[in-house]
Amino acid sequence: MTDFTVSLSQDKPELKWGEANRLTFNGEGATIHLADAQDELRVIQQAARKIDGLTIPSVTLHGDWTRAQQWAFAMSFTRARNPGSINWCDNDDKATLEQDYAAMLFTRQLVNDTPEDLSPENLARRAGNWIKELGGDAVTVEMIVGEDLNKAGWTGIYNVGRGSVRPPVMLEVDYNPSGADSAPVDAVLVGKGITFDSGGYSIKSSEGMLDMKCDMGGAATVTGALGLSIMKGTKKRIKLILCCAENLISGHAYKLGDVLTYKNGVSVEIVNTDAEGRLVLADGLLRATETGAPLIINAATLTGAAVVALGNDYHAVFTIDDNAREAMLASAKSEGERFWPLPLEPFHKDRCPSAFADTANSRPQKGGGGGGASNAAGFLARFVDPSGKGWVHLDLAAAYHGSGSAEMPIGATANGIKSISRMVMDY
Repeated sequence: MTDFTVSLSQDKPELKWGEANRLTFNGEGATIHLADAQDELRVIQQAARKIDGLTIPSVTLHGDWTRAQQWAFAMSFTRARNPGSINWCDNDDKATLEQDYAAMLFTRQLVNDTPEDLSPENLARRAGNWIKELGGDAVTVEMIVGEDLNKAGWTGIYNVGRGSVRPPVMLEVDYNPSGADSAPVDAVLVGKGITFDSGGYSIKSSEGMLDMKCDMGGAATVTGALGLSIMKGTKKRIKLILCCAENLISGHAYKLGDVLTYKNGVSVEIVNTDAEGRLVLADGLLRATETGAPLIINAATLTGAAVVALGNDYHAVFTIDDNAREAMLASAKSEGERFWPLPLEPFHKDRCPSAFADTANSRPQKGGGGGGASNAAGFLARFVDPSGKGWVHLDLAAAYHGSGSAEMPIGATANGIKSISRMVMDY
C-alpha cells in the first residue's frame, strides 16, 4: 500500500469542502489548510484526529513542516490502540523527532496498560529495563519490595501498598555516565507510581475509579523524561525514584485515623486514604534530598483540584524557588508544552492541621477543600529542604484524557516529558 501523504498549505480550501473545513483529500492523501488560522497547531491537531479516524496504518509528512507542526500532528494522530506509524519530513528535525516520539510511545504505552498487567513490581521493572537498555553500563537499578520497605523506613509507600497482595516497590535508577561513584548527583526525578487507585477505604465511585490505571502517570512521565535525556546524550548524573503501589481495600490496608511517622520525624494523620499519592511521594522526596542534588523534580497525577483549575490542557507547577519556577516554565515554553504556575507559600505546609500528628494528609472534606492542589504541594514541601531551593512539584493535570476531544485521542498524552528533559539538561 502506498503511504498516505499529509501536506500543509497556506491556500484556502475550495468552498465545496465547506468554509470551516481545513482538511481536503486527494489521490495521494490529504492537505491541511492553514490560511488565516489563528492557531495553526490546533488546526493541525484537529486534522490529525480526523485522519486518525480513518485508521490509516502509515502516514508520511510531506513538504515544509516545522518541528512544532510535526509534533502537534504526532501527539494527536497517535491513538491508544493500534496507532498508525509516522514517516517524518526528511530535514534537520528528523533525528530529534524520532527521539521524542520513542519516549512518547514508551510513556503512553506504560500509562495506557491495564492495571492487571501493570503491578507495582512490573512498573518498576519495565521502567528500569528501558533505562538500562538506553544507558547500558552507565545505569544501575535497585528495587526495595514489600516488607523490606517497612524495614528500611519507607513508611508511605509501604502503608499505601500493603492492602494489596501485589507488594509495593521503591525503584531507584542511577544514570551515572562518568562511572565514578564520587560523581555528584545533578538531578533527581521522582514519580508517583500508583498502578491502580481504588481510593482505599475512602473509596472512589465506579466512574471515578475507571481511569485510575493512569495514576502512575507521574512515574511514566519522569521515566520518559530520563530516557529522552539519555537519548539526547546528557552527561549529567541523574537519579530516578519511582514510588510504586496499588491503593486497595483489604484486611491489611491502611485506615483512616492511622498515624504514619516518616524518616525525617514528621508524623502524618490519615484523614483520607484517597490522598495517597502525597504519602508515597514523601518517601521519594526524602530519598532525593539525601542525594544532595541541586535539582529535584517530582511529577504526579496528584489532585483533582489541579484539573478543576487548569482542565486537561496544562500541568500545574509548584515551587517556593522563583528561579526554578522560571526555569521550568521556560523549558516548557521552548518545548511547546503547556505548564502553568499555581500558588505555593510556606504557610501551605500548615493547611492540613491534625490534633493527633504534625499534619494530616489532607483536609477531611471532599477533594480536600478549597486550594487542594496548593495544600497537597504544601504537604510535600515538608519532605524537601526547608528553603525549597531547586525543588519543583508538577501536578500533571494534562497527563491523561478520559475521553477524546477534537484535538487529542483518549488516554495518555506523555505531555511533559520534553520539558522535564530540557529542564534537567539545561538547569
